[in-house]
Amino acid sequence: MRKQQNTEAAPESGKRRIRVRTLAGAAAGVAIVAGAVAVSAAGASASTAAPVKAPAKAPQAVQDVRTLNTDAAMRIATAVQKEAAKQKQRVAVAIVDRSGDVRLVVKGDGAGPQTVESAKRKAFTAVSFGQPTSKLTQNATGNGPSVRDIPGTLFLAGGVPVASAGSPIAGIGVGGAPQGSIDESIAQAGLSAVQGQLG
Repeated sequence: MRKQQNTEAAPESGKRRIRVRTLAGAAAGVAIVAGAVAVSAAGASASTAAPVKAPAKAPQAVQDVRTLNTDAAMRIATAVQKEAAKQKQRVAVAIVDRSGDVRLVVKGDGAGPQTVESAKRKAFTAVSFGQPTSKLTQNATGNGPSVRDIPGTLFLAGGVPVASAGSPIAGIGVGGAPQGSIDESIAQAGLSAVQGQLG
């Protein structure tokens, strides 16, 4: 009877062992998962606490320069010659860029030989100072040195600057009319042809 009891008891203790081992394994698995969650949570809080700063940007060595395109320069010249014909004037028109380099020169039919040089210098002066040349004439008076001594400038009315985003990007010069005020009104007609498209 004792032997029988022993053999019957053996399977029950084996079951208990299996159950104990299973529970112990499950507990260990829960502990591992909990540890992993704790580690990831700690890592997340650490990364939130100390964000990585982006490296400082180096200063740029180049800049974008606005330029009047060829199509716009031609439209200005066409508008100038139309206005000159309307006012019965024979003129030349010159357009220079921000550096004072000539982009376009159109000498109208019958315009005198001096008109091209006059138009170029008025355009150069207008873009250099960012003002119509008629407003600059008062600074070119007197016997001593003045702005009129700067090579390439001409302080007679007839030059207007072309501005974009508040800065001059080109100059329009007109020469040939008997008065500078007429030249300047013709130059303004050229500017009006592109006024709403300069940004």
